[in-house]
Amino acid sequence: MGNCGTREEAAVVSGAHLQVQQLQGLSVASRNPTPAGDKKHSHGRSTSDLSEPCTPRNFEDSRKNSLLYTHVIAFTLFELETITKSFRSDYILGEGGFGTVYKGYIDENVRVGLKSLPVAVKVLNKEGLQGHREWLTEVNFLGQLRHPNLVKLIGYCCEDEHRLLVYEFMFRGSLENHLFRKATVPLSWSTRMMIALGAAKGLAFLHNAERPVIYRDFKTSNILLDSDYTAKLSDFGLAKAGPQGDETHVSTRVMGTYGYAAPEYVMTGHLTARSDVYSFGVVLLELLTGRKSVDKTRPSKEQSLVDWARPKLNDKRKMLQIIDPRLENQYSVRAAQKACSLAYYCLSHNPKARPLMSDVVETLEPLQSNNGGTDEVSSLSLSSSTSAQIGLGGPFILGRTHNHRLHPNFVGAISQAAGCRPSNPNSSTSSPTACRVR
Repeated sequence: MGNCGTREEAAVVSGAHLQVQQLQGLSVASRNPTPAGDKKHSHGRSTSDLSEPCTPRNFEDSRKNSLLYTHVIAFTLFELETITKSFRSDYILGEGGFGTVYKGYIDENVRVGLKSLPVAVKVLNKEGLQGHREWLTEVNFLGQLRHPNLVKLIGYCCEDEHRLLVYEFMFRGSLENHLFRKATVPLSWSTRMMIALGAAKGLAFLHNAERPVIYRDFKTSNILLDSDYTAKLSDFGLAKAGPQGDETHVSTRVMGTYGYAAPEYVMTGHLTARSDVYSFGVVLLELLTGRKSVDKTRPSKEQSLVDWARPKLNDKRKMLQIIDPRLENQYSVRAAQKACSLAYYCLSHNPKARPLMSDVVETLEPLQSNNGGTDEVSSLSLSSSTSAQIGLGGPFILGRTHNHRLHPNFVGAISQAAGCRPSNPNSSTSSPTACRVR
């Protein structure tokens, strides 16, 4: 395996990530940093910098460590060409900013000891806008993070100028396709709420890591669905390690997708976990309305979903008018009111007024049709053995959660809007009580 990094690229991850870099042989070489004038905004991505390709070095040593404690495999380019039939066009699953995604199948014929399973192989477009830096970010984050609502990184490949990622195959594709493709059967209310909860659990896990992770690109196309419609977050190329200690935010150039990015992040470049909460609010609004975050085909006042819908979310008479008409007779009024109120607070222009993702999980739990509003098991109440499996001693092991009480104003407002009250009327509003839908 070749030399896969630069000094600038190594700065993407903190020193805590160095352990994985060393194990994977992702050594760092000197190169001039990217000029400040090359910065992009909104849709912008860093341009691919593969002009100095990897050179084979310590290949045998890296192969010995190819199956790491994170269970991430260092594949050869030949192996990935084999499982995709030389990247045949009829194996293409889709294309995006990173490049083309192919379906493949790994088993013992590829390498002795491999379990048989279908995979998705993402190939970096060498002429594209997403570069080695984001490829390396994704390897480092997903190489350590494990959670049922994060897509599993099976392996990677770094040979010469080639950059590839191998994921578990998600049978139902992206949420975006299921919501907005006309040929597909509309998702039911219960499925939409299940997807919202799964995605919320994924974000809550990231935010509650010992060193919080800010996802930064939460949108429907990055939420993938397995055969049971379990939602899993994918594409961690823009993820950032969150603020530490007395830091209130991470300063970074504005990147992401127009229509999903939080307004304060777009204006200042100040990134916090609450930026992800805003993006979650946009996706929740898309689930509720069946509309895209930005749709230029609609009348001018309705092209921005947030601008059009948010004023109605806090009005009991108007909020039900924006619910996707294809969901008629599938939900209770109280459930719809509670979901709309949640979206309203997630989309607050004041970041501090937005709920934490742990709050969001608590709010969505009672809306799941399979638990009848009685299941209050928190997605974050993990056993020590589960925590060890997820983090394996890395910097992202789930630690003690700090300041993750529900906000009194948030709980009270949601309860009032949904016509709910805490199960114990005498309990403090600061305690993590989920509001049941009756």
